[in-house]
Amino acid sequence: MVRRDELLLQALRHRSWCAENPGWESNERLEFLGDSVLGLIVTTHLFRTYSDIPEGELTKVRASVVNSATLSEVAIELDLGPSLMLGKGEDQSGGREKPSILADATEALIGACYIDQGWDAAEAAVMAHFGARIEEAAAGPGGQDYKTRLQELCARLFDQLPRYTVTDQGPDHAKEFDATVFLKGEPRGFGRGRSKKQAEQAAAREAWEHLSRVTDVRSA
Repeated sequence: MVRRDELLLQALRHRSWCAENPGWESNERLEFLGDSVLGLIVTTHLFRTYSDIPEGELTKVRASVVNSATLSEVAIELDLGPSLMLGKGEDQSGGREKPSILADATEALIGACYIDQGWDAAEAAVMAHFGARIEEAAAGPGGQDYKTRLQELCARLFDQLPRYTVTDQGPDHAKEFDATVFLKGEPRGFGRGRSKKQAEQAAAREAWEHLSRVTDVRSA
């Protein structure tokens, strides 16, 4: 994604590390740039690809993809956590797994990619990691994507992402899947479906509805 070592290292430098190592620039400026680049890439793709979806629904699709929960998921897929440059305190407090820090690093990488190789390379990198998520969100804009809703809620409330376990049973032609979603290490939702995605969505919905009730943030 980024060829120039100095840009890659800057994208991975959290402000807590820079506070302990004066003279180095953190990833905050790259994050600022990457946020805009990501938003424009996703917006342009939606505009060109989904001509039948009205503006209000396109806004919902974009919001379900361009958010800290999704960005931190991409960071986990890229295995950014171990490479982050964190201050000692932030590192000891679990900073390598915090969605906010992971999301910022992902945006910084996008910004660094744009500076390093230009628009086309940044667009290719974003679509490689966000394309499937955009397609899934656009299939039901504003609909019942409870996994995304739960991720966003957990990122705001806990600065942690939900974790899923899935088991299957039955013959190949009639498999059923059971999913459990864990919030802060505790099982909070259970679901069953004919696919892994259905089971996870059902579990996410149960957890989201419970969490929304107890925190009174259903409209958030």
